[in-house]
Amino acid sequence: MRMVICCTSTLGIRTHHGQKRTKMRRHKVFLFGTLALCVLSLLQYSKALHHMLMLRELYTSSVNLEALGFLWRGNVRSGMKPLPGSRPSDTGLWEPGDDQGDQGNAEVERWIGHGGEDPWGREQPDSGNVNRMTVTLPDPKGPWGELHKRSFRLRDDPTPFFARTKSGAYCFREGTEMAFLKDDSGQTVQAAREGQRKILHAQQEEPKSAQGKYTRGKRLVKCICRQGWHGPHCGIPTMVQHSNLPTKGSLMPRMVPRRVINAININHEFDLLHARFHELADTVDLFLVCESNFTAYGNSKQLHFLRLLLNGTYNYMRHKILYVFLDHFPKGGQQNGWIADDYLRTFLSYDGMSRVQGARPDDVFLINDADEIPAREGILFLKLYNGWTEPVSIHMRKSLYGFFWRQPGTLDVHTACTVAMLFAVYDGDGISLRRRDYYSMPGFRNYQRESGHILVQWSIGSPVHYAGWHCSWCFRPEGISHKLISAQNGDFPRWGDYVEKRDLNYIKSLIQTGRWFDGSVGEYPPTDPKEPMYAPKYLLKNFPLYRYILENPYV
Repeated sequence: MRMVICCTSTLGIRTHHGQKRTKMRRHKVFLFGTLALCVLSLLQYSKALHHMLMLRELYTSSVNLEALGFLWRGNVRSGMKPLPGSRPSDTGLWEPGDDQGDQGNAEVERWIGHGGEDPWGREQPDSGNVNRMTVTLPDPKGPWGELHKRSFRLRDDPTPFFARTKSGAYCFREGTEMAFLKDDSGQTVQAAREGQRKILHAQQEEPKSAQGKYTRGKRLVKCICRQGWHGPHCGIPTMVQHSNLPTKGSLMPRMVPRRVINAININHEFDLLHARFHELADTVDLFLVCESNFTAYGNSKQLHFLRLLLNGTYNYMRHKILYVFLDHFPKGGQQNGWIADDYLRTFLSYDGMSRVQGARPDDVFLINDADEIPAREGILFLKLYNGWTEPVSIHMRKSLYGFFWRQPGTLDVHTACTVAMLFAVYDGDGISLRRRDYYSMPGFRNYQRESGHILVQWSIGSPVHYAGWHCSWCFRPEGISHKLISAQNGDFPRWGDYVEKRDLNYIKSLIQTGRWFDGSVGEYPPTDPKEPMYAPKYLLKNFPLYRYILENPYV
């Protein structure tokens, strides 16, 4: 009996010690795992901090004079020499010198392929299963000439975006609360807006001359920002202030604004095109507008935008439009619609940029679909400031059928980069910019190394701070039916193949309820036309004319 009790006690003790060892082993595993996570987190933090310090140093220190040596060392097909009179800017990109004129841009024109030859050394795709069409374009001897062959020379924007206050501060006019500004002659001019106007003294950098040189001024002053504007010069909009830009502390206004080139393809989004032109009228220097006599599906169509351009519909923006005509359909585009979809943007950027004269490496190239409208403030920031990284995407408010059906979240699309990056990394192809794999492009490492700065993608805006609008299928019922027929043969199911989906009464029911073509209904937050960033300002100012996309016409 004693032996049994003893054995039982011994077994219990062993079991207890075994459980204790198991618990200790688990605690050790947990401890080591936690320690490993801490070490990894510390390494990641150190790496991020290292990159931030490098970025800060790169954007605040002077850049080696061969920062963009790749421009003339053969990384781009045509090659380019440094511009006469050019100098490196705060971002490591070339900024024009005071003595640079039209002659100084001749090499850049060759670099981006200006001329009659195929600058990229590649043949245009054959028309495939669709024959080329004979299209009557404007009379070459007429006032418009051969519109699709004309070139466009970029000029510097003379708009005085910044001004010096009576106290000597250098402030962004639109974003600053002040009663009087000094013009170049030293006289005062009344500001556009009433209210409290004060200039407070503070420790702040001040540009000392109009030559683009910034010094820590003897007189230390500060601008007082209006609502929606931030920074020491009141030129940083809220959509940038609340973005993930990693170099906000290194932003400085430019003395010579960048030129902005906006490339778009057009089918029948003519009302949204009006909204774009008015939204970006004082910001974009050139609109590359591409139109084809083929739909994305491969069927022939009329050149409606060309007709509107010639009859004066867009006369208010005619001086900034370069017409790009795509007269063929790519081989294989009917079988695989994504070939046609990509080729529209490829041709737009190749043909359009080959006809642009006077472009500088640090000008901005912006490519959008016709239903993507960037907000003016974000693009104006790219134009006026040094210190941001590239490539740049934009958080856009998502809507369906009209701005009244707002979808959750934002559409974050890669949209912009410098002209230098467009050719050195993306090989001049706009569709490559739209994708997110720039770091795997063949020219990425070379461009990053020789330009002297790290490429860090960032987005204007945030999921709660819209920086533009994406209004998908925003047409009247007839326009939606037309888009169904024209849609490319790759985004399946292709609803245009179903006759009942093209019925106007059916389409009206979709607009009324917000349903998609498959019968599903999204969750739409409540909207009010008076809410900020509801729609582009031009549409809201002309509410009766564009009521069909500003409020639900079938409710």
